[in-house]
Amino acid sequence: MKKKTVALLTTMLLVLSAFLAACGSSEGGNGSGGEGNPEFISMVTGGTGGTYFPLGGTFAKQIEDATGITTNSVTSGASAENMATLQKEEAEIAFTQTDIASYALKGELMFDGNKVENVQAIGALYPETIQIVTTAKSGITSVEDLKGKVVSVGEAGSGTLANAEQILEVHGLTTDDLDARNLSFADSTTGLQDGTIDAAFITSGTPTGAVEGLAATVDVVIVPVEDAKADELIKKYPYYAKEVVPNGTYGLTSEVATVAVQAMLVTRSDLSEDLVYEITKAIFDNTDKIEHAKGELIKAENALNGVGIDIHPGAKKYFEEKGVK
Repeated sequence: MKKKTVALLTTMLLVLSAFLAACGSSEGGNGSGGEGNPEFISMVTGGTGGTYFPLGGTFAKQIEDATGITTNSVTSGASAENMATLQKEEAEIAFTQTDIASYALKGELMFDGNKVENVQAIGALYPETIQIVTTAKSGITSVEDLKGKVVSVGEAGSGTLANAEQILEVHGLTTDDLDARNLSFADSTTGLQDGTIDAAFITSGTPTGAVEGLAATVDVVIVPVEDAKADELIKKYPYYAKEVVPNGTYGLTSEVATVAVQAMLVTRSDLSEDLVYEITKAIFDNTDKIEHAKGELIKAENALNGVGIDIHPGAKKYFEEKGVK
């Protein structure tokens, strides 16, 4: 009888110990590596010549300071590649465009037959302006003028490429009508500077670092997307909105009409509610510390506009506290 009692007590202690260990693991804690709380956070951004990369460096520091978890900002092929990276669980947070996030979750376009189902939104950041960049020397003044020209349409699988294809479409063109090149922003502006390409599609917040660098050496021209064509584009693809590249940007003497989508931050849905709450709070409570020009547009009250996909419960909790719906 005594042996049975001792055995029963031993079993109960083992069960209790396992239960307490499980509770401690699920609670995690900053940097603990508990369930939903990784020991390391990787944030995939974009190329070094765009806006995602410098913002990513700022956000990574804010997140690390708030959570105690080592956080790195990593260069990438941007929006579409970033969604695929989260799908493969090779990063925790990513920059993307609202249109690309929609394609990914629906399994459309570059995600045809490959739905991304483990990603939720943190929040929208700022307008991603579609800039059709050329030089005064090229003589290109309209989208139709791109026909037959050497044009960078964005890296393969990128959001920029999807934007280029859709804008060309409403102008009665396809990439087959161009001598199309799949270049990064930095390689595009280098090509414009040395004359190996005639124009480039660049989807990025303005001012874009790579284009600013180009404007320091040549006269930059931004090709407009006229109102009627913008209306046609928005009717077919509602995630677009009218936008302008402001007067003075890149030395422009007047504003240029174009279109934009939204830049947003997304995260894997398996990250804990508490952690994503802290990440969201770290970013949107400290927008005054963002040195990039786009920091002025990043506001909690605008962060749910046009997101188009489910919000992570941790981010939702933060925005509810802020009264943002």
